[in-house]
Parts: sequence; structure tokens; C-alpha cells
Amino acid sequence: MDTQAIRAQMPTLVVGHVPSNVRSFKFNIFDGQPKVSTLGFHIDPKPFEGKVIATTDEAIVVKTGRAEFAVLDRTLVTEVPDEGAKVQVEPYVRRRFDGQRADTPEEQTEFTADGQPYTVKRFVLGSAPAKLPIPEPRCPELQELIDQLEQLPAPDGFRRITHMLVDAGARDITWVDPLPADIIRTPPAIGFTVATMKFQGHVTVLYERGLDLYAVELRRDGELIERVDEVFFDTLGETLERLIDDGSWRRIRVQCLLSGRKAVRH
Repeated sequence: MDTQAIRAQMPTLVVGHVPSNVRSFKFNIFDGQPKVSTLGFHIDPKPFEGKVIATTDEAIVVKTGRAEFAVLDRTLVTEVPDEGAKVQVEPYVRRRFDGQRADTPEEQTEFTADGQPYTVKRFVLGSAPAKLPIPEPRCPELQELIDQLEQLPAPDGFRRITHMLVDAGARDITWVDPLPADIIRTPPAIGFTVATMKFQGHVTVLYERGLDLYAVELRRDGELIERVDEVFFDTLGETLERLIDDGSWRRIRVQCLLSGRKAVRH
């Protein structure tokens, strides 16, 4: 979507939909690019509702407030609604392995001096972690792999690698946590199944002690489909993206709540 062209067209597209006593209007563009706060943090937008007031070959304009609008990239929406339709819109948000938004405050139970429990919610500004559901390991190399998957960025620069795994439908997570004497015979590893347009099956990330590198294996029904050796930690995200990320996470979910005509499904 040509965002500069859309910005130039907006006064014409929204004319008649802004109250006569309002001299300006606001709009947000949703084109698959991450949103950044005024403090420079990546943020995950909230779902919203509105009325479709204009459509072009590239964009769908939704009125969300008295003088507020959202512009959706037409190539990314799951449905192309008619003008006049009331819609619910869910732009992409990073999620955790439990399905909740990654920016959900973390809850922790603590205790008072007399032993009474209470719940503390913690939220770090700009933080949206997707922690692997793996208990603290005894093997330092496995801990390092966990840290790298949780902290290293995916190639898109918005998500972490674990967000990419969540978007790929990663489930049935397993791990190998060897003693130091067994690190070569049974290398530290994390495995999971995924289901994307690129690959459906089991993925394993293994630590290769001799080379101090990683290997990534793809298996389907127990059969080795592909193995990538000599993966450096800083190319782990790029390797996994090439193997399992189909890009469907960028889609903008649009659901018609009220429409006179049937919407076009993508």
C-alpha cells in the first residue's frame, strides 16, 4: 500500500464523515508494519470497531470515532467489507504460548509477613515477552538457547524468535537437559510441532558442542525432511523464518458485524 498516496487522499475520502465544527481529524494506518509509541517502544494495537466509510483498490477506511479513522491495507484483511458495514478489526498482536497478548501484565503471588498471599501484577514498559514453558534447566547451554530464543529479534525486527514460534502454532514443546558428561551423546535441544503453509511437522533446535553452533531439523512422521547445520546464534531467527514462517501473522482480521451485502472473503 502506498501510504503517502493514502495520506494525500484522506481529506477527500473522509469528507462528509467529519462534523462541520471539527477542523482536523486523526487516522492510523495498518499496513503490516509495527506501531511505535512516542517513547520509541513497539506496541501492540487493541481491537476496535467502526464503520467502513470508503474503499479504494489499496485501502479500506473505517471510522472509529467522531473524527478518528483507521486505514487498513486491503491486501492484508481477511474480509473486504462493503461501504457502510459495521466491522470489528483485530490487527496483529504478539502473543504468548498460552494465547494471551504478550503485553499482558505478569501475575505473581507473594506473601505478607504473617503469611497471607496477595497477587502482584508487573508490567515493564515496552516489554512483551513470550517465555518458553520450560522449567529452569540444569544445563547452561540449554539455558543459553532458551535465552536466545526469547530475547533475539526475528528478522522482521518487531517480534522475538519465540513470538515467531507462537505465530507458527508451536505446541507440544519438549526439551533435552543433559548432564555435562552427556552433552555430546545427548545434546541440549528444544523441540516443538508447527503448522504453517511452509511446513507442518516437528522442529528441533540442537546445540552442537563440538562446533559451538546450532542445528535445526525438520521431521514429518518421524522422517527427517531437512537438516540445517552450522547455524550461528545470530542467524537462528533467519533460519527458522526461512523454514517455518509463512507470513500469515501479518493478516488483519476483519469481521462484519452488520452489513447489507455479503463481504468478499480473502
